[in-house]
Amino acid sequence: MKYDVIVIGSGPGGYISAIRAAQLGSKVAIIEKYSTLGGTCLNVGCIPSKALLDSSHHYYDAVHHFEEHGISVEKPTFDFSKMVARKASVVEQTTGGIKYLMDKNNIEVFEGLGSFEDATHVKITKNDGSSEVIEGTNIIIATGSKPSSLPFISIDKERIITSTEALKLKEVPKHLLVIGGGVIGLELGSVYKRLGADVTVIEYAPTITPTMDKDVSKELTKVLKKQGVKFNVSHGVTSVERKGDEVVVKATNKKGEEVEFNGDYCLVAVGRRAYTDGLALEKAGVKVSERGQVEVNDHLQTNVSNIYAIGDVVRGAMLAHKAEEEGVVVAEYLAGQKPHIDYNLIPGIVYTWPEVAAVGKTEQELKDAGIDYKAGKFSMRALGRSRASGDLDGFVKVLADKATDEVLGVHIVGARAADLIMEMAVAMEFRASAEDIARICHGHPTYSEAIKEAAKAAWDGKPLNA
Repeated sequence: MKYDVIVIGSGPGGYISAIRAAQLGSKVAIIEKYSTLGGTCLNVGCIPSKALLDSSHHYYDAVHHFEEHGISVEKPTFDFSKMVARKASVVEQTTGGIKYLMDKNNIEVFEGLGSFEDATHVKITKNDGSSEVIEGTNIIIATGSKPSSLPFISIDKERIITSTEALKLKEVPKHLLVIGGGVIGLELGSVYKRLGADVTVIEYAPTITPTMDKDVSKELTKVLKKQGVKFNVSHGVTSVERKGDEVVVKATNKKGEEVEFNGDYCLVAVGRRAYTDGLALEKAGVKVSERGQVEVNDHLQTNVSNIYAIGDVVRGAMLAHKAEEEGVVVAEYLAGQKPHIDYNLIPGIVYTWPEVAAVGKTEQELKDAGIDYKAGKFSMRALGRSRASGDLDGFVKVLADKATDEVLGVHIVGARAADLIMEMAVAMEFRASAEDIARICHGHPTYSEAIKEAAKAAWDGKPLNA
């Protein structure tokens, strides 16, 4: 069987590229080794984690905030098994939706492990051991990533776990140790903290979310500490050992002293690695980098001209929406169009509460690049909408070019930051100035007014409500 496009992997990058290629007239096949479509994001990543974050948030509000709104309930309790079952239902509905889209777009789905026979032929090894080979004029590698670990840690998937296992625990930990203060560790740590676990985060860098703007990291640390999360930054983990139902983590602090942490579960959240296991890239002659990522050019084309790669398996931020955009770009490029991605304008989001979102450059990046900039900042606490909802923590910070007033970066900690950031992503795509944003009428009362105020602070230094 011959196809115009074969996509290996059905995560957000893979299934979106398959749909776009089919929309543009290609005969498309997609290969997925698991029994459900959607990849990490839909099955053991973005979607299930947000389901648990929302459920735990509702419980946390019932315990801590209902009374101040005049809502009296008996002491709230939760059924963790129901939360997990709801999460599973959300995942099932979402992955089922991908199957519907494959059928709708006449995309042939093959279940099994895809591996290269040569540059145009892919072997599909099925779970029953049988196999078949299909041919593709163009092939897109979209195999994603897997959780990383440290060389001396043995992940037993019971007490010493990755994000995959953390999403399907049978109980709420008594004390969850989290190695890594990035997005995954903080989100899953938040879930279990809200449900009553003690949560201790151990981070090697001097701040949590170390790649984000320093003001964001500082504010998020303050807010999560207030919620009861304990942080140990500048701590290098040296060993993780399970002793029955206890996990012991040893680390060296910034003074060089050895410290010990004890918990009943340990979540290892030190990042993710490109996943190319079983692809047999060498048979197709595809090059990989020292980090194990598939090497691509600006068109996401590998060194083999008809083979492309997208998403977590290539360079750049490991984000589902980045993979989606790359999938669209490759499909359109193959159809003779001239698509583009501005990687600077791909937003980064942390789904704690308050949420964190950013797009563009951080202050440190602007300083390092020698760019003369100005900053405007506005506190969520000063907003009428925030006072009405009780979501007072956080701020919006707008960074703009000092000479041209063009917005160069936006950083938000606050309620619905994940949605608010998109206003600024659109604005920056069209090279908006801080004055442009400040002069746009924003609805009142809304959280988005903080963006208008921060933009005005960056433009002329005179926000109206501060």
